[in-house]
Amino acid sequence: MDAILGAMAMVITPFKNLIAQIGPAYDPLFYDVMVYIFGTMLFAVFLLSVIAYWLRRKGLGGGSAKEKWTQELERYFEREQIGLIPDEKHHW
Repeated sequence: MDAILGAMAMVITPFKNLIAQIGPAYDPLFYDVMVYIFGTMLFAVFLLSVIAYWLRRKGLGGGSAKEKWTQELERYFEREQIGLIPDEKHHW
């Protein structure tokens, strides 16, 4: 029985300070710092997503890579007469 209690004490001891923050020994600074850190992380994720969206839409250079790719695909479709109605080259 003492071995079980000793093992439980070893597991609980590292979390003692964290658990004490919630109880009567509440430290407002701990809460504030955690909120600031979490808010900073959320803002960083938001900012990175906005940058990724902007790069996806506009690209790094003058012309967007996505726009060039779609123009190239449209030229290929025109050349091969794919997607035209009626399709005169292919009869299926």
